[in-house]
Amino acid sequence: MKYILLLILLYSNSIFALDVEISSLENKTPERVLYIGNSYLYYNDSLHNHVRRMLDEVYESEIDTTNYKSVTISGSRSWHHDIDHSLNYKNLGVKEPFQLVIFQGGSGETNTANERNIFSDQVSKIVKKIKKAGAEAALYMIHAYVEPHEDTDPRMIENIKQMYIDAANRNDALVIPVGIAFENAYKAEPNIKLHKHYDGTHPNILGTYLASCVVFSSITQLSPLNIQYNYYGEITNDDKEFLQKIAHESVEKFYNIQLN
Repeated sequence: MKYILLLILLYSNSIFALDVEISSLENKTPERVLYIGNSYLYYNDSLHNHVRRMLDEVYESEIDTTNYKSVTISGSRSWHHDIDHSLNYKNLGVKEPFQLVIFQGGSGETNTANERNIFSDQVSKIVKKIKKAGAEAALYMIHAYVEPHEDTDPRMIENIKQMYIDAANRNDALVIPVGIAFENAYKAEPNIKLHKHYDGTHPNILGTYLASCVVFSSITQLSPLNIQYNYYGEITNDDKEFLQKIAHESVEKFYNIQLN
């Protein structure tokens, strides 16, 4: 019984610490960015490509996004990545060190208190290495499962929020509130589909577009409203405007800021 209470106490501090301590990056126009994660990132032409295209539209030739890299492993969790190899920029064909590293954990890491504690420990090690390499660190807050996923649970998003915010606050890292934006989108428009219909876990193109808008605004503190990029006509104007609005509102509320 004492052991159970101890585990609860070790993790419960995050329940009462949902305010983020880091609300912006020092460098809001990084040109060398590394994304590390799994299929949540690489589905639908890879999230980093969509963010790059938004940045290219907004900044035109002011910044160079050709060194936006993505290292993903299907089904991976935080401890599956060779962080040292990826942070060695030369291994990824980049000529200078990365300025920002965005790390995404696995969805299964939110399932139990033990998994969440392991994630927290891994993030501490990973962020320490990221900072030692001279980059800023950001955690990509994942979205929750929906039907027909067998582990769909309305409480999952609360565990995700607590886990990511707690880990970020412990390590002075930025949290990118993608999961919260998904939650807000479904509340605003219950009939919208942001997940693949056949598994309820992976994002479809609308989910990836929403996530890209959130990442764009979290990095730059610029609003995604009025971005014209629509994945070359694959996203309707109505969907684009709705997702941009959700991203804008989610980022502003999460960081308690006003986007430019």
